[in-house]
Amino acid sequence: MSLQLSNEDDNSEMSEINVTPLVDVMLVLLVVFIVTAPLLTQVVRVKLPKTEQTEPTPDKHVTILSVTASGEAKLDDRTVPLDVLENELKTMQVRDPDISIQLQADKAAVFESVAKVMASAQRSGIGKLSFVTVVQ
Repeated sequence: MSLQLSNEDDNSEMSEINVTPLVDVMLVLLVVFIVTAPLLTQVVRVKLPKTEQTEPTPDKHVTILSVTASGEAKLDDRTVPLDVLENELKTMQVRDPDISIQLQADKAAVFESVAKVMASAQRSGIGKLSFVTVVQ
């Protein structure tokens, strides 16, 4: 039998929240995490072969399009004005339908000039445009 010490009415609602089950669940989860965490850090040691760095084979279908810090466009080390760039790229596309453009932009270049070069490449119909970054 339980002993009731309060003078409240038996029909009143209980306003306390029992947190004991919540604490029990959290402690179980903590123990499971502590036990399984070291198992997740196992490493498989692999001895990789040593190789020398090689240059990729040149592809005759690749053209390098650069944007300098001053905003000039260079097509294979040849400066091309932005208003003529689209026609140059269309001519190259007609000569070689498999052409792909590698876009290199100077880190000091304004994004507006890079966006104009990208738009010219898109309007010229070239479908293969890749970005090349150089880590120094």
